Parts: sequence; structure tokens; C-alpha cells
Amino acid sequence: MSTTPRPAPASRQDVTLRRALGLPSLVLFGLAYLVPLTVFTTYGIVTQETGGRVALAYCVTTFAMIFTAFSYARMVRAFPVAGSAYTYSQRTFGSHAGFLTGWSLMLDYLFLPMINYLVIGIYMEAQFPAVPLWVWVVLAIALVTVLNVVGITSIARASSIIIAVQAVFIVVFVALALRAAGGVETVVNPFVGDGSVEGIGPVLAGAAILCLSFLGFDAVSTMAEEARDPRRDIPRAILLVTVAGGVMFVLLSSVAQLAAPATTFADPDSATLDVMAAVSGSWLGTFFTAAYVAGCIGSALTSQASVTRIMYVMGRDGVLPRPLALLSRRWRTPVVAIVLVSVISLLATVISLDLLASVVSFGALAAFSTVNLAVVKHYVVDEGRRAGADLVRYLVMPLVGFAMSVWLWTSLSGQSLRLGLIWLAVGIAYLACSPAASAARPRRWTSPRPTSRAGWRGDAGPVTGMGTVGG
Repeated sequence: MSTTPRPAPASRQDVTLRRALGLPSLVLFGLAYLVPLTVFTTYGIVTQETGGRVALAYCVTTFAMIFTAFSYARMVRAFPVAGSAYTYSQRTFGSHAGFLTGWSLMLDYLFLPMINYLVIGIYMEAQFPAVPLWVWVVLAIALVTVLNVVGITSIARASSIIIAVQAVFIVVFVALALRAAGGVETVVNPFVGDGSVEGIGPVLAGAAILCLSFLGFDAVSTMAEEARDPRRDIPRAILLVTVAGGVMFVLLSSVAQLAAPATTFADPDSATLDVMAAVSGSWLGTFFTAAYVAGCIGSALTSQASVTRIMYVMGRDGVLPRPLALLSRRWRTPVVAIVLVSVISLLATVISLDLLASVVSFGALAAFSTVNLAVVKHYVVDEGRRAGADLVRYLVMPLVGFAMSVWLWTSLSGQSLRLGLIWLAVGIAYLACSPAASAARPRRWTSPRPTSRAGWRGDAGPVTGMGTVGG
């Protein structure tokens, strides 16, 4: 009989998130979150608001979002952790600020999957009236939950398939729309409009509405502990997703305007159906429904993955209940957080779409503002990077991003602000009443300089919860 001692079983603290994502998978993850076809969600509303200058409004929005995308890229190089804005705020402004940032961000991330589930139910019930909406919602939640539990590689594969379906629709739509479009003289119409609405003010108002199309590029940063080379690939993926999303939104809105020049609609919410009918008749509308539902599944899949990673890190740090940091030994995913988000998402069967949409941007804009300020604090104040080029990168650009985020805040409805502030007040009350959350401190952090291209190594010491940030 062999006397060679058997290796001791792995400690429960040795279970880590699986590092399996390269740059292509991260970009597809981000694009699946954005949903390229989301351009049609607000197409009618913004067309009327801007007098047919949707493409110009998207150019303005893309320009605004790029500054914040750069700030996320800067911070993920400094702190390549799954907590995203929560971690960046915690490391720069302290644990209380970090908790409130993460709490605000969860408002966006918890509500976004619900929006996707509800939209899936609405579209599928319209196609199959005999099956009630709640059945489709529950089926979608079950599918997304299983894929999230099984692991990040299943999410990456599903994202690839879903983006492929949408890409096929985009190619078909652009080809048919260009065939139905007018002459060369109409090419500039999506940028100059039809003259029914004049001035830059309506374009800026439309751009504020369209910022909702970009909510989610920051979700790529939540995959930092599942990326093979987070310091290099996560920043690249964030910027690629932002630029690629902007280009697709400008392209789709332009060809839609060229093929269907109308700037007023009987029902702006259903203006997309008018566009599809003008391009090719009813069959394209059916194809659009299939592609859009697939996109909603992809967005629900990635948004649930993102919020569970934030809950996982906050649970690991002790600012939320520690069971949220439990990882499955088999799949190495935060199963408790995943199941909790799925249970909360069942509220999509009873909450209206208007209510969900009215608050989803509150948390994202709070995170955008904080991340922009965190860049200034971390690089300029703490690290003293005040050379000419550094001031542009770490002071001017983040402050421009912060100013634009504040400007977008001014466009939020009163209901959005009220509900968002109520959510924030609940978080403050939890922070005040929870000794664990108030006393929680970030784990010891070891890393090379933020600008180093070396691979990141996590803290090898014991941590709270079941997971560690292992390489």
C-alpha cells in the first residue's frame, strides 16, 4: 500500500472566480449588455424630440460617454476587482462612500434584468396571446439563472450566439433600408433633420434620453476577477464596447431615418414597427421581434452576472451579508447572490415597465459621477501625478466626464429622483444600523503601480467569505 500522503482537501477559502475571459469574450459580454437593437426602443421619442436628428444626438451621447469610459479604464488598472464602482469608491473615498456607491449601483443593476424580463414577456405575449406574460417572464428567469450558475464560460458562449443573431438582423436591416432610402442628397438628413425642430437644445435633450442606451458598458469592469489579464483587457474592452456601441447606434438610427423619413408618429413607442413596415413589410417586424427578444435575454444574462459580482464583493468585504460571497465549488459562481437576484426579478410580473425604466438610470449616473471623481482623487491627489500630460488624463478628462454626468442627472424625471433618493436613504439607514457594514474595512491590497502592464496578483491571505481573489 502506498504511504504517499494524500493532499489535503482544498480549503473553502480557496474557491475563486474562474479566470476564463479574454478580450473578445469581454467585448461580446459588454455588447450583449448594451443590446445593439436598443436603438429602436427610444427611436420614435427621440426622433420627434430632435426633429429627425437622432444620429446627431447619438454622436453627442457617445462623445459624453467616452470620457466616463476612460475613467473606468483608469480605475480598473489600479484596482482590477469585480466590485466595479463600489471598489473604486471604497479604495479612494473610504468604506462608507464605497458602500453607498455600490448600493446606488445595485438599483440600476437589479432593475435592468427586470426590464429585460418584462420586455420579453410583452413581446412574446404579443406573438403568442394564449400564453400569459408571467409564464414567459418565469421561463426567461429560469434560463438566465441556470446559465449564470453554470459559469462564466456559458455566459460567454450565450453572448456570442445572441450578438450573432442581432448582427444578422443588423446586416439585413441596413441592406434593405439603404435600398429603400432616397437619393444621395438625403444622406445628411439624420444629422440636420427636417427643420421642424431647430436649435441645439432639442439635440441635447435627445442625447440625455439616449444615454440610457449606453448603460452597461461599465458592467465589463465587474468581470475583472474572471478576466485572464484584467489590467490590459478590461480597459480595452470598456473602450471598445463604448465606441462600437456608439457607431452601431449612429448607423442604425441613420439608415432608419433614411428609409422612413417621418419625424412624427401616432404612437412614438411603436415607431419601430412603422420603420420596419417602410423598409420591408411585416416579415422584418417578426425578425426584429425575434432578434430583440434574443437581445433582451443576453442583456438579462449579463446584467444578472454583473450585479451578482458586485453583491459577491460587497458580501466578501462584509458590508452586505456574508453568504452573498459563497461560491459554488463545482462552478465557482456566487450561487446565493444569483438565486437572490432571480427571486427579486420575479417582481417583473407585477411592476410596470414605466416604473422600472424611471429609476434604472439613477444608480448608473451616481456610479459614473463617483468613478470620474475617484480618478482625480486616486491619481492626482493620492499619487501626485500632476505633470502636463497627467493633468489632462487624470484631471481634465475625468472632470469633463463628471460634468456631463451631472448634466445628465438634470434630465432625470422627478419620479426617478424621488425613487432613487428613497433607495439611497434605505442604504444610509442600513449603514447606520448595521455594525458589520459600518465597521467593514477593505482587505489588504497588494498590487504593482497602476500603470504597470504586469499581471495582477491578488492578496494571498485569508479573506472573508468563501472566495478569494486568486489568480
